[in-house]
Amino acid sequence: MANKLFLLLTIFVYSIIVSQSFMYILALKHVQLNLDANSYTEVRKLIDVSMESNFKYVIYAALLSNLILVMLTVKNPGSLLFITAAVAFVALILDTLIAVKGNIPINEAINSWSSGSYPTNWTEYRTKWLHFFKYRQIINISGFVILLIGAVFGSKY
Repeated sequence: MANKLFLLLTIFVYSIIVSQSFMYILALKHVQLNLDANSYTEVRKLIDVSMESNFKYVIYAALLSNLILVMLTVKNPGSLLFITAAVAFVALILDTLIAVKGNIPINEAINSWSSGSYPTNWTEYRTKWLHFFKYRQIINISGFVILLIGAVFGSKY
């Protein structure tokens, strides 16, 4: 029963993480590519404030619930559920590392800009940010799909 509860919790919090990736695929990347420097800076700052105050708890919950799921399923190390939970956990760790080493330093630089006062190469910051985020999208969507495969095909009902 604990396996099922932590599987459900992990899928739920992981889905919140991948929702950001899907929103960038569907709309947000295109929107940000079409903003001028002032608008882009303001949007990034507003998103960053909101994400910094709320999203970290989603990340912590996903990492913790996924780790517990891996620990609960390690009793059957050859099982599809264990393997997919472990791969999904590694994907979350990689996503977090890329965010910490790539996106967050760029966010900090952008947050230091004032309205009307931004570097002439501001588009390079945007391009770098989107580059790091593209890899995060690939990793977290893959991790989520792999976890779903384990949930659908690897858990006993």
